Amino acid sequence: MRLLLTNDDGVHAPGLAALARALEPHHEVWVVAPSSERSAQSHALTMHKPLRLHTHGPLRFGVTGTPADCVYLGLHHLMAEHRPDLVLSGVNFGSNLGSDVHYSGTVAGAREACLQGVPAVAISLERTDGPMHWETATHVAAAVVRRFSVHGIPPRVLLNVNVPNRPIAELRGLRTCRLGERFYDAQVEARVDPRGHAYFWLGGAHSHFGDDPDSDGPLLSSGYATATPLAADATASATLPGFSATWDGPVEAGAGAG
Repeated sequence: MRLLLTNDDGVHAPGLAALARALEPHHEVWVVAPSSERSAQSHALTMHKPLRLHTHGPLRFGVTGTPADCVYLGLHHLMAEHRPDLVLSGVNFGSNLGSDVHYSGTVAGAREACLQGVPAVAISLERTDGPMHWETATHVAAAVVRRFSVHGIPPRVLLNVNVPNRPIAELRGLRTCRLGERFYDAQVEARVDPRGHAYFWLGGAHSHFGDDPDSDGPLLSSGYATATPLAADATASATLPGFSATWDGPVEAGAGAG
């Protein structure tokens, strides 16, 4: 197959290199990734300044933009005549579980492909103390690619895959599951620069997962790779009948509640 790889850790990131090496013997692999790290950029597109494209070898490109920029440029410029069969975003340095998917540039790269009508998978490796087992993540990624070649991915759906950071022999398998809850310590660290002006660092450490043992975080912690289908349509469809019953009708004039 023809594959397009991107990430949010940058074009020289070890997870991206490991994924390309694992897939190149069997597929045509293109890499279009940010020139520098763009983690937690979510689905930002660069529309008010130019993007620069740098070549790093055959079918290897760095873009001075976000993961979503990279996928858009890849699909509509570099690979416009022969679109990829599948886009893979990763392997990310650190998991993307629960609410992480709203902030993740890795997931956004896959989501952009999905919105453009190309099947896509985001893949992330848990970050722990000790060595990173990239070979486990690429082992899972290769299995996901094989299953995609047989079963496909439904339109307007992307797959979010997370892999535990452990040797392949200790991997318990792959489980399809829902997103769970992931909680972080709330933290705003205020500092003062040498000129006396205040500045801030946001974001605390991971605290804990929610109580559902069959959701992505607890399953990953117990040694499973997880695969969660995410919908590109963000409509809360189950609530539509209730909103229609209570909100539909004439728009009354007035100053509002008071």
